[in-house]
Amino acid sequence: MIDPIEQFHLNKIFTIGHIGNQEIAFTTSSAYMLLAVVIISVMMLAAGRQLVPGRFQSVVELSYEFVANTIRTSAGSHGMTFFPLVFSLFMFIFVSNIVGIIPYTFTISSHIIVTFALALLVFLTVIIYGFYKNGLKFFKLFVPSGIPVVIMPLVVVIEIISFFSRPISHSVRLFANMLAGHVTLKVFASFVTMLGALGFVGKVGALLPLGLTVALTGLELMVAFLQAYVFTILTCIYLNDAIHPGH
Repeated sequence: MIDPIEQFHLNKIFTIGHIGNQEIAFTTSSAYMLLAVVIISVMMLAAGRQLVPGRFQSVVELSYEFVANTIRTSAGSHGMTFFPLVFSLFMFIFVSNIVGIIPYTFTISSHIIVTFALALLVFLTVIIYGFYKNGLKFFKLFVPSGIPVVIMPLVVVIEIISFFSRPISHSVRLFANMLAGHVTLKVFASFVTMLGALGFVGKVGALLPLGLTVALTGLELMVAFLQAYVFTILTCIYLNDAIHPGH
């Protein structure tokens, strides 16, 4: 039987160093993170600034406008301050998700530690910028306007719990969707190989899981974009809280 979880195992490529007794290793996850950064960098550098855009330039310009419009819609014009952060997150997640769909590659967003680190980056940015821009007025985020005084303490507690659970929901959503999708793909692909080994009848029977595998691959391509988009728009919504607390 093919193990559908094996594709998520981390393999050490080489050792970078040690901190005390803890080994710091360059793993497959690190390699594919670096690959995603290289692909994005090549796209940006190859785009150019031609009056008549080529393929790379068109893709880059579409990506730029898409993220910029998402920020303006969710966080207003002041949200464009965070464009470099939001654009980097969107491109990094999207490109790494697309790379992960290629057979025998590695999906970095299928590891909760990676998605949690990205979500924690957003969370800390919101807190730091929120206090930097608004001072103590940032606490208005936990006190919605128009709430009756009687239930205000309960609402404040709920708002605080909701706020501090953001990194968890933000990271688990991306991690769970990518993990589940790739496990499903591996299961149906394993059916194809197992049935194909049973002779002519098995090969005929393998056509169904093969068709489902192809369909799921197309679905995963859409999910790769949607999950990058969902992570990005939630980032914009959270950043809007730092820019306009209590709104």
